[in-house]
Amino acid sequence: MKSVDEQLSHLIREALQEDIGDGDHSTLSCIPPTQKGTAVLKIKQNGMLAGVRVAEKIFALVEPTAIFTQFKKDGDAMVAGETAFEVEAGIHTILGCERLVLNCMQRMSGIATLTHTFVEKLQGYKTKILDTRKTTPNFRLLEKEAVRIGGGTNHRYGLYDMIMLKDNHIDYAGGLEPAIKKAWQYVQQHKPGLKIEVETRSIDDVKQVGAIGQGKVFRIMLDNFTPPQIAEALLIINHQFETEASGGINLDNITAYAETGVDYISAGGLIHQAKSLDLSLKAEIG
Repeated sequence: MKSVDEQLSHLIREALQEDIGDGDHSTLSCIPPTQKGTAVLKIKQNGMLAGVRVAEKIFALVEPTAIFTQFKKDGDAMVAGETAFEVEAGIHTILGCERLVLNCMQRMSGIATLTHTFVEKLQGYKTKILDTRKTTPNFRLLEKEAVRIGGGTNHRYGLYDMIMLKDNHIDYAGGLEPAIKKAWQYVQQHKPGLKIEVETRSIDDVKQVGAIGQGKVFRIMLDNFTPPQIAEALLIINHQFETEASGGINLDNITAYAETGVDYISAGGLIHQAKSLDLSLKAEIG
């Protein structure tokens, strides 16, 4: 498995190749290749800043001698009119990286801002907010990092770092009991230590997992349960498993779910409903 730094480098190189192809002909046509310049990242919308470290990495990969001066850091509140960073580099580097830097930072800042809004709703409760795998293909690394910057907690990264028995797994396997037993046997034989989470769709499911999951399952997901149903399920579970509420939870009702005492709330909307924030990279002349 590649390190996070290796994954980020790969993402950047592939994205630049997608954008530049056989050459940035707009720049090649009118800017001498040796000309140097300075550009600043201008904030045009209030929110939470995310992606500064990614921007620095992009410029450094393309031009290792680029000078990157950071004025704000990831996780800082940002206000329209502020400057996040300045970069001094070849103009070809600045213009070739401009769109990738903006796409990453605008998307990440939108996710971090929305996540922070959810996190603020959970102040005073023990419940933590989780992201999901509902991410943009090949951009998951940065979307999940944006959730973390916004104060959220990352769920499993992919299909490889946790067993999560959802409704389709359970139905295809023939029910909760065979699904859990087979998954447990698989872990012992192939991936010792890999954690197993199980989705439940009813109070009866919760009772069944409680009876057969001891020592095998570490977390029970309560899918599309109402807050009163969550409270009932938590009494049955009695702290024997971690608990996660999921399905239809939003900023309007998240407090009602947190009041039940559930350990985690997962919300795909942290990522797929986030709106990019407005930023711009502007040339500094004179």
